[in-house]
Amino acid sequence: MPNFSLLTLNCFGTPTGTTRLRLRALAGELNRRDLTVVALQEVQAQRYRQLLINACSSYPAQAFEPFVHAPKGGLLTLARLPIEQAQFTLYRDREIAHPPSIMDWMLHKGVLATRLTAAGTPIVVLNTHLNANYSGDWRAENRYARGELAQLRELAEIVATQPPEALVIAAGDFNIPRGSWLYDEFLAASGMFDPLAGDTRPTYRTMPGVPARYALPIDFALVRAPKLPGLQVRGDLCFGERVPLAGRRAGYLSDHLGVELRLAWDDPPAPILTTDH
Repeated sequence: MPNFSLLTLNCFGTPTGTTRLRLRALAGELNRRDLTVVALQEVQAQRYRQLLINACSSYPAQAFEPFVHAPKGGLLTLARLPIEQAQFTLYRDREIAHPPSIMDWMLHKGVLATRLTAAGTPIVVLNTHLNANYSGDWRAENRYARGELAQLRELAEIVATQPPEALVIAAGDFNIPRGSWLYDEFLAASGMFDPLAGDTRPTYRTMPGVPARYALPIDFALVRAPKLPGLQVRGDLCFGERVPLAGRRAGYLSDHLGVELRLAWDDPPAPILTTDH
């Protein structure tokens, strides 16, 4: 059966004392998995981008938008298949709702669209990282939530521009909870579905000092599929356990869990050849 697999992860690629160890361990995990594409967010330094590209040796193709201090948007997409085209779109709404939002503004968040082909099926991966909601309040009147709504509407526009025959996957750190009104509106506007719909397991692991209310499912791999015979779609979370980082030391690969997506479909029936007499 033709198949396609993807893993998305906010890799927490910010400068800390363990970042290089974590990213090297992450690369080892990714090399061992039979994935077609990996979508990474929060790659916040060029040295970490280069580290991941070099260490993820089983993914010969990479896509990112060059920028000053890091890939634009902190986005990096790795692939085992050839990447045919990559395009970055900067989100139009980049309002600094409150002082913490300056970090989102500096990273120039947007959407990295990567196009490739698997078993004759065109595939578009939209790797994205929306602005954070530092208040943890997703009500419609919240200023952070309104900014996220504007970015989600633009993402839905990008989904709509993709060819109808393409398998489209929007993957990344959406910074909105599964089941929220923002989530529901985006699915309706984009025509996508969530293979993990209803799953309440948090994908963000709160760090010391961060209120527990932020531990929510905010990372997604959403799908818009053309008519593929016998299409099967499975999703699950990964990287929830500590792993060896160096020597006997163990730690989490990120403050987020990964979302893994696997799709398979039937080969189209062979054409029937007839001979005219």
